[in-house]
Amino acid sequence: MSQAHPTANSIAGGSPPSSSFLAKIGLRTLRRWVDHGARGVITLGGWATIFSIFGIFAYLFIEVAPLFYAAAWSEETSVQIGSLDEIPPQNVSVGINEYMEVGYVLRNGDIAFYTFPGGTPISLDPSVLSPSTTLRTGVVERSRRMPVFEKGEITALARSPGRDHVYGLGTSIGRVLPLYVTFRVTFKDDVRHTEPVVTAGEPFEAAPDASPIARLAYRETDGGPIAAVLTGSGRLFLTKAEEPEAGGLFALETESKLLQAEITDDGVDALSVLVLDDLGETLLGGTKDGKLFYWDIRDIRSPRLMGIYSTGTSVTALSYLIGDRSIVVGTEQGTVAVWMSVIDPDVGGDPRLEKIRNFSPHDGAVTTISPSLRDKGFLTAGVSGSVALHHSTSGQTLVRIPGNGSAVLSAMFAPKTDGALVLDDSGRLITYDIENEHPESTFSSLFFPVLYEGYEESLHIWQSTGGSDEFEPKFGLWPIMFGTLKGTVYAMLLATPLAVLGAIYTAMFMRPNVRAVVKPVVETMAAFPTVVLGFLAGLWFAPLLEKIFPAVAAMFLLIPLAVVVVCVGWQFLPSRLKGTSGNVTELTVFMLVLAGTTWFCLQLNHQIESWLFDSNYKGWLQSSFGLAYDQRNALVIAFAMGMAVIPTIFSISEDSLSNVPPHLIAGSLALGATPWQTLTKLVIISASPGVFSALMIGLGRVVGETMIVLMATGNTPVMDMNLFNGFRTLSANIAVEMPEAPHGGTLYRLLFLAGLLLFVFTSIVNTLAEIVRQRLRARYSQF
Repeated sequence: MSQAHPTANSIAGGSPPSSSFLAKIGLRTLRRWVDHGARGVITLGGWATIFSIFGIFAYLFIEVAPLFYAAAWSEETSVQIGSLDEIPPQNVSVGINEYMEVGYVLRNGDIAFYTFPGGTPISLDPSVLSPSTTLRTGVVERSRRMPVFEKGEITALARSPGRDHVYGLGTSIGRVLPLYVTFRVTFKDDVRHTEPVVTAGEPFEAAPDASPIARLAYRETDGGPIAAVLTGSGRLFLTKAEEPEAGGLFALETESKLLQAEITDDGVDALSVLVLDDLGETLLGGTKDGKLFYWDIRDIRSPRLMGIYSTGTSVTALSYLIGDRSIVVGTEQGTVAVWMSVIDPDVGGDPRLEKIRNFSPHDGAVTTISPSLRDKGFLTAGVSGSVALHHSTSGQTLVRIPGNGSAVLSAMFAPKTDGALVLDDSGRLITYDIENEHPESTFSSLFFPVLYEGYEESLHIWQSTGGSDEFEPKFGLWPIMFGTLKGTVYAMLLATPLAVLGAIYTAMFMRPNVRAVVKPVVETMAAFPTVVLGFLAGLWFAPLLEKIFPAVAAMFLLIPLAVVVVCVGWQFLPSRLKGTSGNVTELTVFMLVLAGTTWFCLQLNHQIESWLFDSNYKGWLQSSFGLAYDQRNALVIAFAMGMAVIPTIFSISEDSLSNVPPHLIAGSLALGATPWQTLTKLVIISASPGVFSALMIGLGRVVGETMIVLMATGNTPVMDMNLFNGFRTLSANIAVEMPEAPHGGTLYRLLFLAGLLLFVFTSIVNTLAEIVRQRLRARYSQF
């Protein structure tokens, strides 16, 4: 039987007889289809990559954008509760619970509750100031009644700072009554029910002469309530109703003990407003002639005036912000300013007040200030009816609600800072919804110096969390951006010369059999996990470097010197002494010189410290250059990140140098150029686009490195190029802060902003690198 063989025609353009499909379409047609398909897949992959990059950018931008949204407001409810023309402003206050479901108006001893939204009133008996009430579906059930005063009328009231609904009520007979409004929340059938409860404390004598109380400041402390009262006769008294100690076997005291003193400083009779700090340690008073009195009242019996300051115009409203370091001052001319308590670190002594920020003024006198219980924000209102929301840290007026001509008597910033309750003298009770999720985040506060509480000057600081609710977050991004730059500079300074020079030697001077071993070994190092490098750098190398730093400092001088000396001496050795192995012999000698110099420096570590650093290199650095040495510092990072990036730069650079056409090198040598001239005038220039690309890829790797800097820097966000202290990078900051960032919060979005900055930076660097590479390639393409 004869065997069929493929013909030339079938091989060239036909098809095997066994494939009817190929026979129909032809092999060339099939190849054309495959080519078109491959081209389409590659094109699709390219466009998908581009869209993915833009998608990442868009997602980051969407997460970051709310940081810079302007605050918004809307009027939710407006209800008329009756005229308030005959009620003095100091006798009126409003409040609302955290869910903005139940609010109240306290006026002349009458407290009325309202449900929101809607403003449905729930009246209480005006003659009973402190019943225990229960609010259920709009019905008030009075469980008990208790008299408040035997006689006397309410002439002033004050809310305790730092407490939502704790009041002191001053009377016409010089007594103060503590009043507590609480909201009990219960759930029934998955529906929240709010039950307001009003309770009165034990009245105490605040004015010994039984004069009417004209102005009042009140504060609840763990040791008992404190009241500062200005009587109608112009006398200022300070009183603490000290509670008896917890009963023991021999406890005899069962009644409160009054600690009292009269403040007799000149000018106190002109006081128009009083306020106590949250700890009950300082008293602040504003006068009609524009003065601020600042007292230390830690010793109630001996209050001490710490200073008098001028505001320039009559003070009409005062309030401490959360934390008691900042004070908001409102004046008759409508100005709003923040003053800060400052202690000179060089002099010490009493704190002094300094005005640090001015805010957008009101059209008339400021009538009330309501601070936020969550941050450094505060609400102000004026006689024109306007309401404004400000933030102290950012220095911005975030919301301005125009007035209707009726003076605001009282206002409260909602506990969750998402609304406000306002009462004006026309009897209109208004609730506002406020959308202001990120008040502390502005372009200025993120990228420019800010004067924070407790600091003498404006600074760039990153400190997202603190040990208390009063902490002022500091979101300056420059320290972590600076840290990224610092780590990149030091790592590239170490990695670039070692990697590029190593690549040059390997590509140009090393024998092929030796290069075949060296290059794969170096490239294998690129796969070494950075988490392991960071672990070794932080827990092993950093303590070791701290011990042998004098020796390492000597190595930077002696190793290059030893190599130069040996290389020069090598040139004068006879050929018979150099051996016949070429690169192997040279490499062996180099390794011996490197190892010997390193061993020599380590053996003389203590002697070097004694000779060069006065036996204490840390003290020498501090006294000579003002540099502090931290165990985990930028030098450690330079070594660790250098080890991580050197293989990448070396491999790409060596490939570029090796790909220079051999005939060009041979022609240069044939024309009489030395190997060094050939290298510098031809090879490096021809390979410069590839070497530059290697450096840019290494730079991108260093900028985005996370684990090494996370584990070996100390993560201190400082702006200092000191080689011997730590820093924090953008990538490490994301890893450090991520567990503490609540979803949707300011810190959460700032971490996305850090990611966006990294993304934009690397995109710009890569784009510029590609432009430079293309120009270098076009310029030196003739080589």
